[in-house]
Amino acid sequence: MSTLILTGVTAPLTPDTHSATHSAIHKKPIKDLVLCTEEGLQGDQQADQRHHGGSERALHYYPQEHFAYWKGFWQALGLAPSPTLFEPGAFGENLSDSGLIEEQVHIGDIFTLGEAVIQVSQPRSPCFKLNIRFGYDQMSLVMQTTGKTGWLFRVLQPGNVKQGDSLKRQQVAPAGLSVRTCLDTLYNQPYNEGKLRILADHPSLSEGWRRHASNWIARGIADDWSRRLFNQADLSD
Repeated sequence: MSTLILTGVTAPLTPDTHSATHSAIHKKPIKDLVLCTEEGLQGDQQADQRHHGGSERALHYYPQEHFAYWKGFWQALGLAPSPTLFEPGAFGENLSDSGLIEEQVHIGDIFTLGEAVIQVSQPRSPCFKLNIRFGYDQMSLVMQTTGKTGWLFRVLQPGNVKQGDSLKRQQVAPAGLSVRTCLDTLYNQPYNEGKLRILADHPSLSEGWRRHASNWIARGIADDWSRRLFNQADLSD
């Protein structure tokens, strides 16, 4: 089975072309051969380059297994129909496939995609733009607390990729820190110095996530995620 590969360009987040909030979350499948560089897929844009993209967040993967969960969640809560369908590309991901979820993938695992070699660098940190995209003001928070965030890759070896290429795991990181455990330690569990030190000292975890773990250890309080989740304070990585 091939992995769906998607890119996007910056545009208003809502159909209102005068909207002040812009995003490149509207990803579309690539049609031609694309170079996967150390900064991500050539032609893929980010509206907010401080908090999205860059070498540690070059590619976002989202498991197709989660789409059925979100459809059921919407129905169970009786929410108004989402303006965005739960299908590949819904979460602004660059890569979408089935067969791997957050509990099965580890920080530091190495994969190939076409000619490119990529490495898992961190879980995705959901932000408030997802609330707008899905028309539900708790979407980013629910995504974070359920752990259904997907994960990000850094590019170890640039190369060309195309539709029809498959994401293949070549090496499992020896530290064994799953994406889900990493995310839960920082976001969904009470202070645990031992677990936080695993994050702070992990050689393959992105610098931003290691810093947040170190900050919590040093200060004894978690960083403020309110702006990232609800647009209310300083954004976090």
